[in-house]
Amino acid sequence: MKPYQIAMGVALAAAAGLVLFGDNSPSGDIAEPVARSRTAVSAAVPTPPAPRAGKDGKPQPEVAILRLTPRALLVGESGEATFAAGEGVFQGQNWNPPPPPPPPVSNAPPPAPVAPPMPFTVLGKAVADGAWEVYLARGDKTYVVKNQTVIDGTYRVEKIAPPLMSVTYLPLNQVQQINIGVLD
Repeated sequence: MKPYQIAMGVALAAAAGLVLFGDNSPSGDIAEPVARSRTAVSAAVPTPPAPRAGKDGKPQPEVAILRLTPRALLVGESGEATFAAGEGVFQGQNWNPPPPPPPPVSNAPPPAPVAPPMPFTVLGKAVADGAWEVYLARGDKTYVVKNQTVIDGTYRVEKIAPPLMSVTYLPLNQVQQINIGVLD
């Protein structure tokens, strides 16, 4: 056996002896508060110590211990705490950041309408009878257009001059250009 095991066994035997042979009778004495007279209280209160000097040589103020707040002020006269948000003992904490401020209201007029992007795909071009023809597709429809051709009542071909073709969007009267490729 090792020495620390022997020491632990002796300590265990001593603890068992105290449990078996120690005084287990409860104490019948009740501690009563001591009544003190004013003169005894004033004599028992020591004079305040001189203010202490801090590291910088200035006197430090004496630390005072404040009185406890009465329970009635904390949880009310009825003694029941309220659980509503922002009231009572159990106040909630919101850790979410505040919402961003609303964007400023602008009195500027809305932007002017703009023609939609060109819906046609260029399939090719050719010269027929001295004038350019351009082959366009939209969905499953194919169009053969020349100068001043109106497409579906929405677009009018203004000028065909490779590599560009100028088209006017009729509802807004805006001119757009389509790249049709270089001169072959």
